[in-house]
Amino acid sequence: MIKDKLLRLWNGLASMQVTIVSMVLLMALVLLCTLAQTDLGTFGAVHVYMRSFVVKRWFTGIPFPVPVFPGGALVGLVLVLNLTAALIKRIDFNWHKAGIWVAHAGLILLVAGEFSTGAFQVETNMSIEEGQTVNWLESPREFELTVTDVTDPARPEAYGIPESLLKQGKDLPLPGTPLTVRVKAYYPNSTLTRLGPGDGAPLATQGVGTGIKVAEAPLAATETEVNLVSAVVEPLAGGRSYGTWLASNGIGAPQSFIADGRTYTLAVQNRRWYLPYSLTLKKFSHDLYPGTNIPKNFSSLVHVSNPSRNEERDVLIYMNQPLRYEGRAFYQASFGKGDKLSILQVVQNPGWLIPYISCTLITLGLLIHFGLTLRRSMKRRQEQKVNA
Repeated sequence: MIKDKLLRLWNGLASMQVTIVSMVLLMALVLLCTLAQTDLGTFGAVHVYMRSFVVKRWFTGIPFPVPVFPGGALVGLVLVLNLTAALIKRIDFNWHKAGIWVAHAGLILLVAGEFSTGAFQVETNMSIEEGQTVNWLESPREFELTVTDVTDPARPEAYGIPESLLKQGKDLPLPGTPLTVRVKAYYPNSTLTRLGPGDGAPLATQGVGTGIKVAEAPLAATETEVNLVSAVVEPLAGGRSYGTWLASNGIGAPQSFIADGRTYTLAVQNRRWYLPYSLTLKKFSHDLYPGTNIPKNFSSLVHVSNPSRNEERDVLIYMNQPLRYEGRAFYQASFGKGDKLSILQVVQNPGWLIPYISCTLITLGLLIHFGLTLRRSMKRRQEQKVNA
């Protein structure tokens, strides 16, 4: 009985109907994802429709999101299983079918590559002004509370606390320092307004926060909106409090305090990852078509300095020509400050070669299949001529 059920499941999984339904669902998801980019932005739409197992929606009166459509991750998984089962069940293991085997393997690898990208790809930015040297990457969507020891301005030491750890009432010790940061309030998104009569006492007792009123706001709904992350924190060291401070990415400059003879700054900024090498922007170019304001090309001439490799060299990064370095790709993405600021999109994707390999396999498989079919056809014609 169990064997029959497993056999029916296997036959159903390998059926052509599953392939067709999966392809139709994928086409529908691509259409819905494209339309949703107007409201959600590219990243948000891809996350909701293509990299989730189910697409969910909120409905009035229901306190939880309701699944309304299969997501791209689920459809892709079913398609991979379907193609694998069909490959094993239908196609003979002989060299006449070698092309079909290779093409199917390439198709399965292509879908699996998208899973790898969704699971492991990390996208960050590097913003450099002309003449500036930068050795960190910033997340465009994640923030952190940064405490920086600036006692020696030539060698500042930064300690980043990810936003995910900012919970009200939590004490966060900073390794290697006598400091502990107590979180007294946290706002994933907020509005900051000047404190007025009748607003009550400020949450902060030190710094610019003493004149600011903080209110919670709904989270940003689209890719173009940015959350105004705010936190009210109290630095502690040796049982002594150094006041209560308001830190926010809506406050322009870091605020400073002195503890145990050392000077620290407090700020909320985009989450950073530091690199063992640095890039210096020597020249940013914004070329236009002659006589128009239509962009022709953007390029950044950067100097790569990597002490661990004794490497010093210049690299030109321009449109569709990234710098691939130590597992990351630096793309020319945007610019600003009167063409003096270059913004590079930095992508770390361990599976970036998979699409190239899979497309090569599919092409190779189809060529092999075409060649073998042509050879058999010519052989049959030759035999017919001999027998005639």
